[in-house]
Amino acid sequence: MPRMLDVSDAVRAEIGDEEADRLLAGENAPGSYDCTSCRTPGDSEQERTSTVLFVGDETAVLAFAHAGCLPSQVVQVTEEQLQGAVRSIGGSAPGVGEPHKAVPEQAVLGVTSGLVLIEGELHPALVVEPTAPIVRPGSTAAGDDFLPLLIEQGYMPVTELVTVPPVLHGWSVLLAVGQLHAVLQPGTNGGQPVAWWQAHQPLQVTDSWRAAANKHQQVLMFAAPVGSIGRQPREDLLRASLDKAAANGKLVAAALPLAGT
Repeated sequence: MPRMLDVSDAVRAEIGDEEADRLLAGENAPGSYDCTSCRTPGDSEQERTSTVLFVGDETAVLAFAHAGCLPSQVVQVTEEQLQGAVRSIGGSAPGVGEPHKAVPEQAVLGVTSGLVLIEGELHPALVVEPTAPIVRPGSTAAGDDFLPLLIEQGYMPVTELVTVPPVLHGWSVLLAVGQLHAVLQPGTNGGQPVAWWQAHQPLQVTDSWRAAANKHQQVLMFAAPVGSIGRQPREDLLRASLDKAAANGKLVAAALPLAGT
């Protein structure tokens, strides 16, 4: 049965017409899958499904998402991100150029913006939570190294949200034309900053969030391992999840200077 797949022109250009046509015919596409965005099950025979191609420097990985979560698109990531977050996805969907291998799961960094009240003042915050465990690049061991890797970069463990975390120099949040574009980290050997996280398309932020960012000229970034925060629809629920993650020792934070306006 043909799958309800959407293969964008950009994805088709990367994987080729032959591979795209095989996917659309249902030859290589999985029936069931875990959405690469929200991590809940999907079924390409029953619901519209997007093909999402993650492209690193040397490797490309094809993943699937609910059409309501992500459009079909090509996402540029670093080779380190691609290789460092490899996990097996259920089913036997092909990687590009690897028709007989299971597709590794690409951990995507989910980013939520919200205002956080600390010391009687509202601060703009970004909450980052991966969609899958993060392991050290090159490691084959199970586990989750997301927080230790960030602590090594200078982020501080948070046990309760009572004070503003210290500024992490060299990192910054790129805001342009009132939209969130990226979180930047220091380049190697003192070079230009590079994107640690980059929005697939610029994210809208609220007027109050942008006003707070302009006032403080910095954004508080909180990070937690997969499953700690979840997608919270309201800021009070987001704050409750942050407090819980902090109490459980699963939260790190830093204040990142604002780049842009």
